[in-house]
Amino acid sequence: MLNRVELIGNLGQDPEMRSGRSGTAIANLRIATTHRAKTPEGNWEDKTEWHTVVCFGNLADNVEKYLSKGRQVFIEGRLQTRKWEDKSGNTRYSTEVVANDIKFLGSRDRDQDGGRQRSRPKYDNERSNESSAPRSRPEPKQEKNWDEEIPF
Repeated sequence: MLNRVELIGNLGQDPEMRSGRSGTAIANLRIATTHRAKTPEGNWEDKTEWHTVVCFGNLADNVEKYLSKGRQVFIEGRLQTRKWEDKSGNTRYSTEVVANDIKFLGSRDRDQDGGRQRSRPKYDNERSNESSAPRSRPEPKQEKNWDEEIPF
C-alpha cells in the first residue's frame, strides 16, 4: 500500500507553532496549490485548493526559522485523517498532510520584499543593455484536461 503526497504551493499564513506533550515542536502550515482547468464556456480558470500540513521536531523548528507567508515550498508526506469532538460535542474529521520532508523554494530575498520580485527575470533572448520594450513572457503550456475525455 502507498500513502504519499507531494505538493508545491505557497504558504497562506505564517506557520503556527506549538509543543506536544513531550515538548516536541509541532508546526501547522496552510498551503495553497493552484490548478488550471477549462470552464464549460472554454475559458481557462485557476482553481485554488488549501491543504493543512503538520510537521514535527527538527523539521518544525526549521519551518519556524525560515518560512513565512507567501513562501513557496515543496512538501512530501502522507495523508492522515483525525477524529475529534468540537465544543458542542459533535464528531468532526480533519484530513491533513503529515510532512516527512519540506524543501524551501524561491529566494529569501523575495520574502523580505513582501513576496514581490525585486527585478524581473532576464530571458535568454534579452541582452542586458537592450533598450527596446521588454518582451512578454511566453504563455505557459496548458495541460490536457483529461476530465473532458471521459465518456460518461
